[in-house]
Amino acid sequence: MNILLLLIQQDAEADTLAQMLDDEASMTFFEILSQGGILMIPLFVLSILAIYVIAERWRTLNNSMMDVPSMLNNIESLLKNGSQRKAVEYCDSFDKPLARILKAGIKRLGRPISDIEDGIRNAGKKETYYLETRMNWLATIAGVAPLVGFTGTVTGMIRAFMDIQSLQGNVNPSVLAGGIWEALITTATGLIVGIIAYGFYNYLLGKINRMIFELENASSDFIDLLQAPSQKKSN
Repeated sequence: MNILLLLIQQDAEADTLAQMLDDEASMTFFEILSQGGILMIPLFVLSILAIYVIAERWRTLNNSMMDVPSMLNNIESLLKNGSQRKAVEYCDSFDKPLARILKAGIKRLGRPISDIEDGIRNAGKKETYYLETRMNWLATIAGVAPLVGFTGTVTGMIRAFMDIQSLQGNVNPSVLAGGIWEALITTATGLIVGIIAYGFYNYLLGKINRMIFELENASSDFIDLLQAPSQKKSN
């Protein structure tokens, strides 16, 4: 008789556990996130801002790429034909960093080579600044998002202990669930946002550094191109 009662009790507990699991599974993704409390709002804002910066920088960097050898060859042909104005117009037809850098050098043709190099260097600094625009936002999000998540962990645990105190030690796990939800969800969300932001920050920074390196090489090739005629005459 006792064994039968025990089996019935175990079946009832199993049914209760299955029902709890079904209820949890039926919760939508947004319902789960809503359990994270008010700190989910800044985390949501940080995630949207990170997506915007990643998409904007990705598009800008892809649009900044161009065929460097072809452009240098075309500019060389125009300059050899004595058409400085057409070379400037050719650069104006491209809304790209390299075109603006070379245009700064072409506009100074006729001056000492040091002045041309200064113009190219100054234009290069401006383009580097534009390429790195808002990258500091992504770095800040990568550092701040996990901290906001950990803050949610602290506030969630504070809430759980306050519930324990208010119940004078008569703890019911369901009463503590809210604080535990808040602690775990905010931490997980903050880490996810921070990891994604940090990963894309390093990836985009690598693309920017490679592009800056290519711009510097193209600028050096352009200076060599300008000096080539004088070298031939000296021979």
